[in-house]
Amino acid sequence: MDRNNAPTPTPVCDRLRESGNWNPNWEPFAELDPAWTEKFMAMGITPMVSGVLDAKTIEFISIAVDASCTHMYGPGVRRHIRKALALGATKEEITAVLQCVSVLGIHTMSLAAPILLDELASVSTR
Repeated sequence: MDRNNAPTPTPVCDRLRESGNWNPNWEPFAELDPAWTEKFMAMGITPMVSGVLDAKTIEFISIAVDASCTHMYGPGVRRHIRKALALGATKEEITAVLQCVSVLGIHTMSLAAPILLDELASVSTR
């Protein structure tokens, strides 16, 4: 809220929530400081929406970030693997992304490899 007790507008955060790209773990700091959270999220998504990188590359980067040992956000890994597959990514490409980020910690592979296998199985059964 601002000094007049009016709610702080958060259009970026609102779009992330509506699109299913909101991590519920972000809610506490959005509640504590909605203006800061809005600026942080706007900064974070700018490279993704700028058009400089193609959609599949954005998904590869998102997989790497969410699967990294400093983040380890399984729902995001799953969402971005699913999107990458829908954009034509191969299991070899996604595996290479996971292998690159695994140097940060082997937990990357233990988290994300089973998700990739699950998603590949669900694609083949459709």
